[in-house]
Amino acid sequence: MAPKKAKRRQQQGEGGSSNVFSMFEQSQIQEYKEAFTIIDQNRDGIISKDDLRDVLATMGQLNVKNDELEAMVKEASGPINFTVFLTMFGEKLKGADPEDVIVSAFKVLDPNATGAIKKEFLEELLTTQCDRFSAEEMKNMWAAFPPDVAGNVDYKNICYVITHGEDKEE
Repeated sequence: MAPKKAKRRQQQGEGGSSNVFSMFEQSQIQEYKEAFTIIDQNRDGIISKDDLRDVLATMGQLNVKNDELEAMVKEASGPINFTVFLTMFGEKLKGADPEDVIVSAFKVLDPNATGAIKKEFLEELLTTQCDRFSAEEMKNMWAAFPPDVAGNVDYKNICYVITHGEDKEE
């Protein structure tokens, strides 16, 4: 009985279904909460066009058009409170496989279980197979995940970023 009450209270407190919270680890929810708080410039619990304009201005984007801001806000079905914000990220990430699945796919390319793949080998695969990477995409890839001095790429870090959205803190 107590879990149902707790769930109901959470739904009311967050303004929506708690299912979205089960899509993320607690640490990820905390990171999204911090991001939401930064974006919600006027601290009213809702991200508005003015909030977006203000946060973009703090990042140096001063001439954002009103229709661009309107399009951003319209991606949500209604006012963007934290639950809606989290749901929007959940929907964007829904197509990504879990980290362990992606790591397992890379492990096929790493028969010695070193945790790394040669840059040249990975680049050849990414530019010649399936959805081929362009030269620009490869440049961005190596900027984000530079190989070590021996030319090895840490694929576990790549997998982490794909599923969590940022580098692991070392």
